[in-house]
Amino acid sequence: MLRPYKRKCKSEREKSEMGYENILYEKKDGIAYITFNRPKVLNALNNKTIEELRQALVDARDDSSVRVLILTGAGEKAFVAGADISELAQRTPVDGKEFSISGQSVAHTRTAGSETRHHPGIWRIAAAGAAVRQGRCARTLSYW
Repeated sequence: MLRPYKRKCKSEREKSEMGYENILYEKKDGIAYITFNRPKVLNALNNKTIEELRQALVDARDDSSVRVLILTGAGEKAFVAGADISELAQRTPVDGKEFSISGQSVAHTRTAGSETRHHPGIWRIAAAGAAVRQGRCARTLSYW
């Protein structure tokens, strides 16, 4: 039986076990937990958060002991609000498009790409304490 995963904020832990600043990433009993950890900005995705997410997904994919990946957001108001508008406002239209493409490419860092006879892939679960925003975020998660 899976017990609810307690979401942690930066105030509880400055950095996650693997040294990330904007996500918490831990592995326990065959489950990898990724928590978006920017509750003051409703877990908005900036460039650093996207890169940390990519690194954590690759680590989970390459670890044959990981069987389940759970994504969640810190705080009580949002899973992920979407792109960090304050960061986007400083970009040119071309830079903004490149940032968008880079962020969307994280969905193609498929954890299921590690399927072998001994490691049939990873189940992905988005566990949101608050409602998951409909639209791009929900569509992106459906690829996982």
